Amino acid sequence: MKIIIPIKQVPETKSVKMDEKTGTVIREGVAAIINPLDLYAIELAIQLKERYGGTATAISMGPPKASEALREAVAMGVDEGVLISDQSFAGSDTWSTAYILAKAVGKIGAFDLIICGERATDGDTGQVGPEIAAYLKLPIASYVNKFKEISNSSCLLHRMTEEGDQVLSVNLPALITVVKEVSEPRLPTFRGKLRAREVQIPVMTLKDLAIDSSMIGLKGSPTKVVKIFRPKVARECDKILARDEEQIEKASEKFLSILKSSGRGGTRPSTLGLG
Repeated sequence: MKIIIPIKQVPETKSVKMDEKTGTVIREGVAAIINPLDLYAIELAIQLKERYGGTATAISMGPPKASEALREAVAMGVDEGVLISDQSFAGSDTWSTAYILAKAVGKIGAFDLIICGERATDGDTGQVGPEIAAYLKLPIASYVNKFKEISNSSCLLHRMTEEGDQVLSVNLPALITVVKEVSEPRLPTFRGKLRAREVQIPVMTLKDLAIDSSMIGLKGSPTKVVKIFRPKVARECDKILARDEEQIEKASEKFLSILKSSGRGGTRPSTLGLG
């Protein structure tokens, strides 16, 4: 059994910054981690490999430093990592990214299952996994929260819906996107970290993939960010410091007047105390 796990290196949530001119995430000089939701996909892939045998390959599209995320996946138990990196890929939206990843999957060769995290924390769209399936013409199950078994070239699983769990039998090869409930990510082992330091991470570039250059990068992305702005939150309020009984009396009178003006006024409390 061969499993492919597309993962993404994302900025730490508190470090996310946007380029207001291009509408893209600024990644240079920012602390980066494996997309947290991809960790559940990695864990499920490792569990399936341990249960059924075979290999698990993590792939990631990004700048050279994205190889760090692939090495971490190897330290967790993935067999190998492949980096898809080329300056011409910069600025690709979800549709272009999925196109490039689908081409990379085709280059890697035959597989049984692609496992993706539900979404990435930087873009938060949840589109890349389903779009890869569309490019590769694969059956897809999204929001998978329980993987039951693989038998007779199909897999049995549960997916979350608004009405509850839906039980599906999906023919292989297929792509699934998973949510947190599907697994509990393990920590990298010391032996895994040693192996990750030594493993070779091959790099696929534009020249290695049969890619239509008009479909990648900012120019090839159908999604356009028109404007980025920071919303301003303004609240009008009266601030009263009630530090003695006289001030408490004034505060209570003010509070009651506000309630009455809004139509929610009631009887005045007979006693007040300092809290």
